[in-house]
Amino acid sequence: MYRTALRNVLAHKGRLLMTALAVMLGTAFVAGTMVFSDTFGKALRDSNSKSYSDVAVQVVDRSAGSGASAKQKSEGGSATLTDDTVQQLASLPGAAGARGVAGGFTGVADKKGNLIGQVWAAKGANFAPGQDGRDPRYPMAEGQGPKNAQEIALDRKTADKGGYKVGDTVRVAANGPVIEAKLTGVFTTDDPVVNTGGTLTLFDKATAQQTLLEPGRYSSIVLTAKPGTSQDALLAEVQPKVSGHQFDVETGAQLQADEQAQITKGTDSMRTMLLVFAFISLFVGIFIIANTFTMLVAQRTRELALLRAIGASRKQVTRSVLIEALVIGTVSAAAGLLAGVGIGAGMQSLIGSLDENMPNGSLVVKPLTIVVTLVVGVLVTVMSALLPAMRAARIAPVAAMSSGDQPASQKSLVVRNTIGSVLAGGGLALIGYGASTGDDSGRLPVGAGAFLALIGVFVLLPLLSRPVVALVGPLLRLLGGTPGKLAQQNAVRNPRRTAATAAALTIGLTLVTGLTVIGTSVGDTIDRAVTKSMKADYIVSTADGMNLSGQVPAQIAKTPGVAASSPMVAAYWKLDGTSKAITGLDPAAFEQIAEIKLTSGSVDALGKGQLLVDQDVATKFNVTTGSTMTATFPDGSTGPLAVGGVYEKGGMLGPVLLANSEITKHDPKPYVADVLVKGKDGATAELKQALKDATGANPVIEVKSKQDVRDDFSQVITFALNLMYGLLGMAVLIAVLGVINTLAMSVFERKREIGMLRAIGLDRRGIKRMVRLESVVISLFGAGIGLLLGCFIAWAINGTLKSSLAGLTTVLPYGQLALFLGLAGLVGLVAAIWPARRAAKLDILASIKTD
Repeated sequence: MYRTALRNVLAHKGRLLMTALAVMLGTAFVAGTMVFSDTFGKALRDSNSKSYSDVAVQVVDRSAGSGASAKQKSEGGSATLTDDTVQQLASLPGAAGARGVAGGFTGVADKKGNLIGQVWAAKGANFAPGQDGRDPRYPMAEGQGPKNAQEIALDRKTADKGGYKVGDTVRVAANGPVIEAKLTGVFTTDDPVVNTGGTLTLFDKATAQQTLLEPGRYSSIVLTAKPGTSQDALLAEVQPKVSGHQFDVETGAQLQADEQAQITKGTDSMRTMLLVFAFISLFVGIFIIANTFTMLVAQRTRELALLRAIGASRKQVTRSVLIEALVIGTVSAAAGLLAGVGIGAGMQSLIGSLDENMPNGSLVVKPLTIVVTLVVGVLVTVMSALLPAMRAARIAPVAAMSSGDQPASQKSLVVRNTIGSVLAGGGLALIGYGASTGDDSGRLPVGAGAFLALIGVFVLLPLLSRPVVALVGPLLRLLGGTPGKLAQQNAVRNPRRTAATAAALTIGLTLVTGLTVIGTSVGDTIDRAVTKSMKADYIVSTADGMNLSGQVPAQIAKTPGVAASSPMVAAYWKLDGTSKAITGLDPAAFEQIAEIKLTSGSVDALGKGQLLVDQDVATKFNVTTGSTMTATFPDGSTGPLAVGGVYEKGGMLGPVLLANSEITKHDPKPYVADVLVKGKDGATAELKQALKDATGANPVIEVKSKQDVRDDFSQVITFALNLMYGLLGMAVLIAVLGVINTLAMSVFERKREIGMLRAIGLDRRGIKRMVRLESVVISLFGAGIGLLLGCFIAWAINGTLKSSLAGLTTVLPYGQLALFLGLAGLVGLVAAIWPARRAAKLDILASIKTD
């Protein structure tokens, strides 16, 4: 039986090719994901390994930095890290030295005034030279370190990106006015932020403290240990000196371990996401493998019956089919492992080509990767072949000898349809319940329901195939004539096979459709949020999302071409005991820069110091126009605020509006998030440049039109969707292989039938058309079910997002959905090319004589 199984593999290697390819592609995705994540993670860890090589103990002031709020600073007490603290820690018995670090956000402008690099990776720090005038952390490749407020130094990569040389004037900015300074030095550094594309600007100590913190203050202190003193021993000496304050004290080893753990967590998350798509591909492959072995067993019914007749037991027949699967799975998984190593190397190279700052390293192939890939490939193949193997064992030795195909019993179809109906009905009910919650508590029911519904629909696909394919029968006869009618009959002749082939495409289209509908819906909601309430032509804000300098609104108001402007102030006050976000605007400019749809009251109420609230707030607090709410102000005092109007929710203005003048009464230095600007001649390039110039061509300040804001959001959504499409592409490719496989084996089964059709006058072109139309029908059937299921699941997921994204509604992108359906039809045509040619080339007499 073992020899028979191996001979069968060799005898049917052509028919098993697509199955082997499906397994190979799926396992290659798994192996490639693991190789890439291991390689990328090691490269990141190696890149960051020197971050704390010169740190024995580090003391960090959590309240330091321009991003700390007044509340945070007050909670941290009056103690800060100063030169006295540095000297006190440097004098500890185990300390070899201590240096103060004044660090914070600093953006660098290129020669056009634009920010170099990413805003989150723009850093500034103090240059701390020793007696020799050098700072060992930042060795100068050219020039020297800064010595006064008119001088700075830049890292080599930033200087090269900006086209700067020693002696040039460079514009930099933190959270304040632009600084124009002379570039006195260009240095090299192993700082991981710089190595991954960030920028680092060095100031002299006094300027760094003044610009990034406050005079005399440090954000952290780094200590080195004397020979023979361990990091833990030095830590024990430091802790009593800084206890009781808002300081974090850690050893260099712990800091490095924490950073390595963060990198590992990040790469693990990336690997998990990629593996999800890899297993989706394998799941699609299961249908192809099971379909292939089902067809092989059907084709070999007489052969297996003969084996039973000469003494083979049911276990031996089952085992022989599983051995075939084991051989195919082992060979395919081994090939997939080799291909996966290549995929991992390719992904690493792709990351490097997309971003030259990404760390690179040698390829990492762990034993775990090898074991997982081989085990997964073999298990998926063997488990997929298990049911066909059990069916093979049930073939009656005598009855099967007269038939090449054993139809499913009516009882089995009834049981299958009953199970499928229960699963699909239960899944749809769970999805509906999850969507009705309107918040994230419904995500688990929606996820579980989507899984059950998907399985239920797969089980019901044979039942659905006949009526659905019958609907397109008239169109097939119109387009294809007799070949079209034959294609329709062939598509429903074996519903199980049609369903198994279509299921692979159903999975891919369900996921692609769901992601597209969600992305379109979110994009539409964000677009409406920007356009619905914003009449302003431009939004001026900081690139890092920090507070705009108090000078900016006044500078913008004086800019030529500005018709109206208003700072958009953000505050968080308690209203009737509940903290609410309050947006402040200038009443005089309100109707020119913003728009709301009032259900009661008037916009003029803003000028009277009254609140405007949206419908959700009005309902939650049971207030209407004319009601009074009790406000708790930042200084702890309370007072009444009248409600002057209620407006429809949605938009970027938030739930509560109040005049800026009312907010500044209780908070003299409020948080200015943006400045809204209306131009005399609308949004023009001249006005945009004038606004940029008015703010000092500050690299940290961005001037965006409504379209720019839309583009920023849509770019993120489009990138995410394209990434998902790319990852799902493997599953769709495997689904295509399934269609090819099914058609090729179907042609083999129907050789006599095709020969008879040729003998009675159907020409080769007609045979090709018949096979192609059958392929298109199967592809469109699977894609259509996937489109409907994907839209329904997307609607449910959108329902769970409503609490976190106000105004979210489900938007169906009919154009894209039609495109997906058209592409599915094209997939069917492409998949049928080889089987159709093969069918058309069959010899008439040889085919008729086929036994």
